[in-house]
Amino acid sequence: QVQLVESGGGLVQAGGSLRLSCVVSGSIFSISAMGWFRQAPGKQREFVAIISSNSNTINYADSVKDRFTISRDNAKNTVYLQMNILKPEDTAVYYCRHSPPVGPDYWGQGTQVTVSS
Repeated sequence: QVQLVESGGGLVQAGGSLRLSCVVSGSIFSISAMGWFRQAPGKQREFVAIISSNSNTINYADSVKDRFTISRDNAKNTVYLQMNILKPEDTAVYYCRHSPPVGPDYWGQGTQVTVSS
């Protein structure tokens, strides 16, 4: 059974930083792409960042480029999202997504990030 557990969310003032983590179990993490998405109240879930299995390919949404950094540690089955210079509009529930080379994607339960102005 594949499980994803996110952590690291919380309340932070604008301009601050947070680091999210997502630990994957029950799947071959090292050959799977990983992504972060977010969903603000009343809005659709949107793409934030994605990283390939070997970290060679990384992409970001324009809204977070130069502020957020995605990384992974295959030895720990963990993907991270370092978020700097946070803005109130970054407030959302953040989800990690695990994309194996074959089969469906898997999602975590989400972690709340709230940025106060």
